[in-house]
Amino acid sequence: MDHLWTPWRMTYLQGNAPKSDGCLFCNVAATPEADATTFVLHRGQHAYIILNLYPYNNGHLMIVPFAHAESIEQLPAEALAEIMTLSQRSLAVLRKAYNPHAFNIGINIGSAAGAGMPGHVHMHVVPRWSGDTNFMSALSNTRVIPEMVSETYERLHSLWPSDG
Repeated sequence: MDHLWTPWRMTYLQGNAPKSDGCLFCNVAATPEADATTFVLHRGQHAYIILNLYPYNNGHLMIVPFAHAESIEQLPAEALAEIMTLSQRSLAVLRKAYNPHAFNIGINIGSAAGAGMPGHVHMHVVPRWSGDTNFMSALSNTRVIPEMVSETYERLHSLWPSDG
């Protein structure tokens, strides 16, 4: 096999992902009217859930506090509690949508830990299946995700409970 077609990743792989002034997560937090185009699934009082534009697997989402903080020890207790509650709700929706075998849930604090947005702490929730490629690329540094992020958004958004 010479090529795998993953056009949605090309801008990221070439380093041409759209750049925004200031903090991307703060900008998304400040524009609720753009939730459908920024793939925000849910907004709580202290945090929101957004899809990862460059996912490891289908359904890879992030739970982001509204407070701009580099690490969890800088967040108020209410934000930490809501992040955990939203992680529970996220698992329930992802189970219904994709029937994954397992999950990775994690927070990368700082660039050396792999944080792509080191200035604004956030939690990753990644559905997993037996035999998937974990976080390592399977072939020629390419990961194949069979669903466009916009399709993932529609699938998960339609399953998100209306009570929050």
